[in-house]
Amino acid sequence: MTDSTTADTVAADTPAAPVLVLNGPNLGRLGTREPDVYGHLDHAGLTEQVRRWAGELGLSVDVRQSDDETELVHWLHEAVDAGADVVLNPAAFTHYSYALRDAAAQVTTAGLRLVEVHLTNPATRETFRHTSVISGVATGTIAGFGAASYRLALAALT
Repeated sequence: MTDSTTADTVAADTPAAPVLVLNGPNLGRLGTREPDVYGHLDHAGLTEQVRRWAGELGLSVDVRQSDDETELVHWLHEAVDAGADVVLNPAAFTHYSYALRDAAAQVTTAGLRLVEVHLTNPATRETFRHTSVISGVATGTIAGFGAASYRLALAALT
């Protein structure tokens, strides 16, 4: 599944900073996948909240979701080429995707910012979730605040 939405709520007189908000595998199943862990908000609802928060902060966003590692890597390359900051929820790829890690590193070495986000706090979950191969190349990491993790990440980019 690929979902792409661009916010159109940015004030006309304010130049909008482009931000790609990228969501990894299984996030398209929000609301139905383990709601006791991830909550009842579905991906469409999350996208709408992200768009609203971005507009309030004077940012434009392009929210995307894919279960495909290759597509996420290409989107990170696109961010570098476009000069866009990134909010990335790598989901399960957090723990082992060196391809995604290397693409994320290209964002930050290009002088752009990349904020790793998680709905839950991986450090409080299963041991295999304690390692992030992304965090070492990210500008920062925000985790454990549910959907508000995205709001905090967007605020960090203002």
